[in-house]
Amino acid sequence: MAKQDITVEELVRMIEKGELRLPEMQRRYVWRSTRVRDLLDSLYRGYPSGAILVWDTDENVPQQEFAVKQQANPYRNTKLLLDGQQRLTSLSAVIRGEPITVRSKGKTRDIEILFNLEHPEKLELVTEVEEGNNLGLSSNDNDFELADDAEEEAVDSTDDDLQKRLEAMTFVVGTKKLEKLPNWVKVSEVFQSHGDTEFLKRAGVKELADPRTTKYSERLRKLRAIKSYQYRMDILEKKLSYDEVTEIFVRVNSLGVKLRSSDLALAQITAKWRGSLAAFEKEQARFLKNGFEIELGVLLRNLVIFATGQCKFLTIGKVEIEKLKEAWEKSIHGMEYAVNFIKSSAGIDSPALCLH
Repeated sequence: MAKQDITVEELVRMIEKGELRLPEMQRRYVWRSTRVRDLLDSLYRGYPSGAILVWDTDENVPQQEFAVKQQANPYRNTKLLLDGQQRLTSLSAVIRGEPITVRSKGKTRDIEILFNLEHPEKLELVTEVEEGNNLGLSSNDNDFELADDAEEEAVDSTDDDLQKRLEAMTFVVGTKKLEKLPNWVKVSEVFQSHGDTEFLKRAGVKELADPRTTKYSERLRKLRAIKSYQYRMDILEKKLSYDEVTEIFVRVNSLGVKLRSSDLALAQITAKWRGSLAAFEKEQARFLKNGFEIELGVLLRNLVIFATGQCKFLTIGKVEIEKLKEAWEKSIHGMEYAVNFIKSSAGIDSPALCLH
């Protein structure tokens, strides 16, 4: 396995030009707003941020689209991204100035990440281990409302408390009110700019002798330096088969429970039944058109039940492709029957009501 040091800027350029693609086995972009914020904060501080795993192959492997725009792949061989999609999609969107579309309470929304020119010199906040406890800001017009699952923390907090916490942060998920404050700047605008004048002027710095000139300019330089942050890229050899690469993907992403079991099952299914992701997403869209948003994991678990007689994903990798296809057809008929039953007989017209 070859190893290569590569900058964030080079990786973003590879994605934009279509040199780095996503295999079908990958899950979709699923990060929450606070994860994007914390990634930028880590890179800004020069903290370790893991490695990138790719497979350099000439094989015609089924692919899917990144959540950011890409040009057509101009090369015969392809580098397929196996580990690092969430990080690189986030960085690509921020650096290229594209909308960052994140998940929030089962829905998607576009966010802006803001940078605090007046952030403390030293790190003052300690990150919570549970993702739901991370501090973030919503994109609505409320003054300082916490975003995602962190909203519950706001119940006993005053605006003054939240203001103090914001002042201690370097990056936040933006609100319209925060965007108007002089010391908060949009990260995407900083990456798109080539000078500091606009940001200094907006922050009220009018003279070079102002001590904030040096401080703000140095912090903006450090922020732009995220593009020069170096990842280690591990490159799997061309001689590996698709099945072997799938096994590596499953093993890598099983460590630390980075992916849900349904995500790993999807990788095993698509490795054996190529092109199946399109079929799964087509059925998702059909159910959604009829008013029921059904997660891909639910459809996959239904498939597993018909294929193996039990609901665990553990053995799905051993099921032959013909049995998978047969089970898929049966599972869809079963899902249609269940949806029609709860709509017509139980009077439930939304899957959300099934949880209560």
